[in-house]
Amino acid sequence: MLRNKTREQNPEIRKTNFDEVSLGFDEQTAILEASRCLNCKNAKCKTLCPVGVDIPAFLEQVKLGNFLDASKIIKRSSNLPAVCGRVCPQESQCEMGCVCGKSQKLGGAVAIGALERFVADYALSHGEKTDKPILNGKKVAVVGSGPAGLTCAGDLAKAGYSVTVYEAFHKAGGVLVYGIPEFRLPKKLVQAEIDSLTDLGVQIICNVVIGKTITVDELLEKFDAVFIGTGAGLPMFMKIKGENLNGVYSANEYLTRVNLMKAYEQNSSTPVVKGKKVVVVGAGNVAMDAARTALRMGAEEVDIVYRRSRAEMPAREEEILHAEEEGIKFNLLTNPIEIIGDKKVEGIKCVKMVLGEPDASGRAKPIVLDNSEFIIECDQVIMALGTSPNPLIKRSLPKLQVNPKGTIVVDEESMQTSIENLYAGGDAVTGAATVILAMGAGKKAAKSIMEKLN
Repeated sequence: MLRNKTREQNPEIRKTNFDEVSLGFDEQTAILEASRCLNCKNAKCKTLCPVGVDIPAFLEQVKLGNFLDASKIIKRSSNLPAVCGRVCPQESQCEMGCVCGKSQKLGGAVAIGALERFVADYALSHGEKTDKPILNGKKVAVVGSGPAGLTCAGDLAKAGYSVTVYEAFHKAGGVLVYGIPEFRLPKKLVQAEIDSLTDLGVQIICNVVIGKTITVDELLEKFDAVFIGTGAGLPMFMKIKGENLNGVYSANEYLTRVNLMKAYEQNSSTPVVKGKKVVVVGAGNVAMDAARTALRMGAEEVDIVYRRSRAEMPAREEEILHAEEEGIKFNLLTNPIEIIGDKKVEGIKCVKMVLGEPDASGRAKPIVLDNSEFIIECDQVIMALGTSPNPLIKRSLPKLQVNPKGTIVVDEESMQTSIENLYAGGDAVTGAATVILAMGAGKKAAKSIMEKLN
């Protein structure tokens, strides 16, 4: 039986609104899709899940129509299932290990991500609650309320630890609320996942900048252990002429203003320029998010500029396809060398590239093609080139060991930093990566903290 497709908004309609693109499975289709699972003896889908969800077990319960039982199985390992079902790169993780994906006769890998999403949404809509655990008297502070921090906090709370999460923004969720657009991850679902953690007893304090409002040293004095999950929110630029012109944004700022600060509202206190012709530089998931958001903000044309070919694009295939369906143009083997304009952006000068031998990243190295300069007319440029950790914590904690890229150095087994009882994980350690990998780091750190404090 072929893999069942999830329902989606029509591209021509969805590009004019911020409603979720994917509409997911209904109950009947979810049961049909789960029934495709072969119940492999050595299930690689489970071993390839960064947080170790017992995938065959939850699929079996979906197959039987026991959706709440399926949810309980998922929640043994994942504190954010509605999030993971939407934004995890399942095609390169759990679904990559699915036997059904190895043969065309078997119809393709089971849609594990879509089924996790269905189960999580079902549980949220049916008021599933978790009983508060008995406290054990130990206190842990978590810095940052993104995927790593929330996962660490959730695992510790379930085990009876008193957990306080400190968040710099006015709203909890980290990259889940400021980075990922509403049409991919509805914020009401993120809030519902967070509410399930506060129901466990997790306390979240917003508007607290660690290193300014309170220091890590002060937290270490008040708590038995501290976990740093501050992510990587410092944007990167190309350092080319014209990057200081009006109309140039980092994807980080642009998406934060739209997603968190509601710049799409007419009287927003933090508006963004609504470009008519927008160029997004980069080809990762963030670039796709920025391009598709610009379209929804009223852009007439949106171009993505990327210096390698489609085969090297780091974005998920689903996000690339959705962008193409919505009419976004891809300028591949193209690299910007200057942003043109007097005070405002008027265009971007680019060169064409050819691919040479693999570089340090393992991808083909782009080489400039002689006499290939050309200009793309535009009035807005969004740089989506990646991010690095904010140096604030390091500056306020000189004894914390970091590597040359500014990421925190940890013991890979325990996630402990160079400072006793101070742990770290997620993008603050790895640099910009995926939500699920950050969650995996949060789980590993929580386990280490429990082992240490016990």
